[in-house]
Amino acid sequence: MSHHTHILAVDTSGPGMIDLTARIAGWIERTGIRTGLLTALCRHTSASLTINENAASAVQRDLVAWLGRIAPESDIYEHDSEGPDDMPAHLKAALTGVSLAVPVEDGRMMLGTWQGIFLIEHRARPHRREVALHLSGE
Repeated sequence: MSHHTHILAVDTSGPGMIDLTARIAGWIERTGIRTGLLTALCRHTSASLTINENAASAVQRDLVAWLGRIAPESDIYEHDSEGPDDMPAHLKAALTGVSLAVPVEDGRMMLGTWQGIFLIEHRARPHRREVALHLSGE
């Protein structure tokens, strides 16, 4: 069994979802692995990963808006070291998760027709995020 790792750098521009599917698919293709398991880890506590619909951008806007309603900026949080969006970003990341596992077959992720892998930025200002990828297989 072969193992490959890669760090995917992602520049964000504030709250929103960034589709990483094509970038990850290209990396998988370059590894030469045909059958295996991809794991992805967002290396941050105020951004996250999700698999969601990649066809209608309204889905992404609605999800970001919903997260804003669930964990709004407010003075109710004790933790605000980096500003009013700090603790809400941690809550949103806890809700959506920071890691994913996706099977790979015939050199392609076994995602459904309308599924894509997204980084969700929860902070108000731009950041450079890192997603650690690991692919094991043959």
